[in-house]
Amino acid sequence: MFPLRFFSLFFVAATTDYDEKEKEKKKEGAYDISVFKRGDLLEVPRTLFTHFGIYLGNNRVAHFIPDILPIFSSNKATIAQMVSNSRLILGVIAKVASVRIDTVEDFAYGAEILVNHTDEVCSRPPFPGDEVARRAEKLLGPMTYSLLWYNCEHYVMYCRYGTSMSFQTYQFCKTVRKIVCSKTSAFLSALLCLSIMLYFGSLSLHGILPTLLIPFTIWMAS
Repeated sequence: MFPLRFFSLFFVAATTDYDEKEKEKKKEGAYDISVFKRGDLLEVPRTLFTHFGIYLGNNRVAHFIPDILPIFSSNKATIAQMVSNSRLILGVIAKVASVRIDTVEDFAYGAEILVNHTDEVCSRPPFPGDEVARRAEKLLGPMTYSLLWYNCEHYVMYCRYGTSMSFQTYQFCKTVRKIVCSKTSAFLSALLCLSIMLYFGSLSLHGILPTLLIPFTIWMAS
């Protein structure tokens, strides 16, 4: 019960982090929705990443977003309120998310909006706008969330291009691979395994094999 109570207290404290400047930025009419067409792919920078959504028309955006609040409340009116960064980050940790519809203002959370920017980097042509919006609306509701394997970008890419992928995930994994699968990592892992083996006095075959195998695997992958 302690972790649940801890997150409850943290959530209550975190959801009070709005300041007046942020509220001003999120007022109705902060964005010119006349430039958006049904089926457009919208993207905005948030705290640690870029968030994506599909414009449905009439100031509505469908987006796949983590939210911790449904764990602690069943009040639909409260849950329907704008998802703050605090709710979102805790939702990522808990893997609680859903495809929901919000206003452009709530979706953007005060940030600049890019429209169909992914068209420039995706090799597949987009579906017609109505088809994109229909696919987005079809997936409304709770879905399994994974920061790396199924996030908001996977959702919009499926809706607009028919392929579930994430350039953010690809770049992240590429960076991690570059760090982990490097000659320096191979040397450090060999040194660490050798130190552990000597510390515990494990000079048997069971101790030597991992010491050789782990650094060798990293070395071959680098």
